[in-house]
Amino acid sequence: MVESLKNEVVARDDSIRKLIPDSKDGLTPFKKAVELALTRIKEANVETRWTNASVPGTPSDPLPTDPDWAGGTLYTDVRTLHSDDSIETVWKRVEAIGGKHGYSTATWAWELRGLMDKFVGGVGLRRGRRDDEHLIEGEALDFWRVEAINRPFLLRLRAEMRMPGLAWLEFALEKDESGSGTIITQRALFAPKGLFGHAYWWSVWPMHGLVFPSMVKNMAGPSARKKS
Repeated sequence: MVESLKNEVVARDDSIRKLIPDSKDGLTPFKKAVELALTRIKEANVETRWTNASVPGTPSDPLPTDPDWAGGTLYTDVRTLHSDDSIETVWKRVEAIGGKHGYSTATWAWELRGLMDKFVGGVGLRRGRRDDEHLIEGEALDFWRVEAINRPFLLRLRAEMRMPGLAWLEFALEKDESGSGTIITQRALFAPKGLFGHAYWWSVWPMHGLVFPSMVKNMAGPSARKKS
């Protein structure tokens, strides 16, 4: 469509107006339409983006919520911390993940993973975020898809990176016994496909120690400590 703009065309057939009448203010000129679109982007008033066009997986694919008797291997990396911050405060940090905010830890590692994904034909980190503060279930976020969101208790991201299996990154929040603090549990999950999938998990396992401990600590905030 963009390529066709180099051709000058004068459209004289206006029969579409019988089905879709012009607005009372008339048609919006192209330049004005672009200005309005850019303004909405700056104001984060965009409901959909081209990056949200597809959702991977099929109903038969494994889910991180599947019971043990469902079968198959599911590798997990689970880390839990206690924070004195309220659950709403911790949630704001969780929901701001990705995009220009990054991943709160080892930025170089995430950028390297994005470059590796692009090298093998994946989407990499180029998709960014639709909105800097709020996420919508089903939308794209860098090389993730928001699979589930339940404010302020759960955020589950499903990886759309090229890899031999299915992967998720999940944050679950709950109030502590006092009701004023927060327990945050971060889970990285991977369902391998074939022997290469198992090899992949163990090959990236050393990176988990560099990335995930500081990630959950930064999400929990300055008062983060191990759950007693």
